[in-house]
Amino acid sequence: MSLDEYKRKRRFEETPEPPPKLEKQSRHRFVVQRHHASRLHYDFRLEMEGVLKSWAVPKGPSLDPADKRLAMQVEDHPVSYFDFEGTIPKGNYGGGTVMVWDEGTWVPLSPVPVNGEYVPGTEREAAAMLAKGDLKFRLKGKRLNGDFALVHIKGRAGSKGNEWLLIKKKDDRVVAGFDIDAYDTSILSGRTMAQIAGDEGSAEWKSSRPASRGRVKAAWLADAIARADSKRKALNAEDAEKKALTAENAEKNDGKSPRQAARRVAHANTSDTASKEAGAKDSASKPRSKKSSANSASSAVSALAGAEEKPMPTVVHPMLATPAGKAFDDPDWLFEIKWDGYRAIAFIEDGRVRLVSRNQNDLTAQFPELGSLPQFVKAQRAILDGEIVALDEEGRPSFSLMQQRTGFQPGKRRLPRREGVRVVYYAFDLLYLDGVDLRHVALEQRKQLLQDRIENSEVVHFSDHYAEKGLELFEAARRRELEGIVAKKRSSSYEEKRSRNWLKIKITQRQECVIGGYTPPEGSREYFGALVLGLYDPQGRLIHVGQVGTGFDQKALRKMFDLLQPLKTKQNPFYGEIGGLRKVYFVRPELVAEIKFAEWTHETAEGGVKLRAPVFMGLRADKSAEECRLEEAVAS
Repeated sequence: MSLDEYKRKRRFEETPEPPPKLEKQSRHRFVVQRHHASRLHYDFRLEMEGVLKSWAVPKGPSLDPADKRLAMQVEDHPVSYFDFEGTIPKGNYGGGTVMVWDEGTWVPLSPVPVNGEYVPGTEREAAAMLAKGDLKFRLKGKRLNGDFALVHIKGRAGSKGNEWLLIKKKDDRVVAGFDIDAYDTSILSGRTMAQIAGDEGSAEWKSSRPASRGRVKAAWLADAIARADSKRKALNAEDAEKKALTAENAEKNDGKSPRQAARRVAHANTSDTASKEAGAKDSASKPRSKKSSANSASSAVSALAGAEEKPMPTVVHPMLATPAGKAFDDPDWLFEIKWDGYRAIAFIEDGRVRLVSRNQNDLTAQFPELGSLPQFVKAQRAILDGEIVALDEEGRPSFSLMQQRTGFQPGKRRLPRREGVRVVYYAFDLLYLDGVDLRHVALEQRKQLLQDRIENSEVVHFSDHYAEKGLELFEAARRRELEGIVAKKRSSSYEEKRSRNWLKIKITQRQECVIGGYTPPEGSREYFGALVLGLYDPQGRLIHVGQVGTGFDQKALRKMFDLLQPLKTKQNPFYGEIGGLRKVYFVRPELVAEIKFAEWTHETAEGGVKLRAPVFMGLRADKSAEECRLEEAVAS
C-alpha cells in the first residue's frame, strides 16, 4: 500500500498531523474521528495492510440497520493517525477540529457463513472482500459494537467511484433510532469539539500589568512585574544617557540640545510623543486639530520598519508558540505569563468588536460584556490578539471557571452555564492600527503601540511582559500555580502559524493520591482503563478526586494490574457516590500514586474538586495513604 496521496495533500511543516509511515504489520484496530472541516463529518478508519483504510461518513456510523450511511472512501492514512486529536490549521487540507469519537478492535467476517452465522475470517479474506467491494467485519469499541458491512456502490455519472455504504447488521447490538449526537465527547480526553478547538494548547500567552493599573486582584504578579519594571527603567535611563552623550558629540556644532536629541531617540516609536515633538513650534502659535494629530500619529506608525498601509484584514490566523522544555534568561527575548483561557482575535471597527477564535469561530455572542472593549482602545480600526480569561478571587486565570461559565465540563454533557463568572480580555499584541498593517513590525514596537492605546478596565487589560529575565517570572508563576510562561523574541514579526520565535514553557503540579479502585479496560487497551484516586478529608473520609489513565506503557499496565489484584475488595473505600463512572473495581486504599496534573478544578456537578489533566508518574513507597490529605493538597 502507498501513502503518497496522504503525503501529497499535506504540508507537514504547518499541520500537527503525523507524517506518512507504513507499518510492517496491522493490529486490527479501528477508530472513528469526528472532523469539523468545511462541514461536520465522521472519518471511519480500519487498520489493515499497514495503513488506516479510511472513509468519510457525512452522517456518521449508526447502530440502527435502517440507517444506510453513505461513506466516501478517501486516501489511506498512516497508523500513527489512530489517536490524532486536535486542530488542523485553516488553509491546510482538512483544516478544522478533530476528535477521537470511538476506537477499538475489529475482525473480518468470513464471507462463507457457518450454520447461518458469520464467523471470524482471515487477513487474506479481508483483502479479497475489500477488493470485491463487500467487506464484512465485527467491531468491539466503546460506542460501536457488533457486525457491520462496507458495500461499494455504483456512483452517479462523473463520480470518482469512491461511494460506499456503511451498514449495521442485525444482531444483539442493534440500537433502534440510534442518535449519534447524544455522544458529543472524546473517548480519549472527555472533551467536546468546542473544548478541543479552544484547548489549553491554543490558550496562549498572556501576562498582566501591575494591579494598580486596574481593579483585577493580582498583587502577586504586580510585585514580580514591579521588580522587572524597575530594572527595565534603570537600564532605559542608562541607555538614554548614553544616547544623549552620543547626540551631544554629534550635534555640538549644531546648536541643538543634546537632551532633546535623546528624547527624540527614546520616543521615536511612540506616535503621540513623536507627533508632539514634530510640530512643537506650530503648536506654540496655533492649536492643532484632532484630525491633524491623528494623521501625524498615523504617519509615525506608517514610518515604522515593516509597517504597510493596506485595507484591514478580515481573517487572521493566530501565531502559535512552540513548546520548550525549560525557562531561560536572554536579553533578546520578552517573557509573559501564560494564562489559561480562550484565544481570541479582536477586530475593532467603528466602535464595534468581533471576537474570533483560533479556528475562526465567532465568540462575540458568548461574551457580551466584552462588547464595550472598543471604548478602551484609542483607535477607529484595530486588530488585537489576546486571551479571554475567567479570573478567580485572586486574579488568577481558571480554566475550570471558564468551563463553568460556558457550560462545558470534561467527560460530561453540556451543563447549565454558571452566572456571575467574570471574564477579562488580556491583549498582548497589536496587528493592525488605523490603516496600517503591523504584522511585519518588531514585536517590541507592536507591544509599545498597544500599551499606548489601551486603557485598562474591567473589560480589557494590556498584557505586560518581563524583559530578559524569564527564570524569575517562571518562578513567580510556579509559586502561584499558574500554567506557565511564554517567551517571545523581541524582534519577531507576526507569523500566522506555529513558530519558534514564540515558546511556551509550562508548569505542572504534582500530588500524591490514594488508589481506591480501577476501571475496566475498553477498546484495545488491556488490564485496566484508569486508576480511581482519592484524598482523605479532615474527618478521615476518602474523597474521590478523579481518575488517571495516562502515563502507562504496556509493561506498567501489567505491573500495576498485578499489584492491584491482592487488594481487590467489594467494599467501596470512597465516601459518597463516584460520579461519571459506570463500573469500578474497588481495592483497599493502600497504594499511593504520584500524579502530575494541570490544576484543581472548582466545584463540579458531583461536588468536590477534581484533578485536571492528570498523568501517572509512579508509586510512592515512602508515603502512607493516611498522609494524603485533601486540605493540604488544595491549599498548597
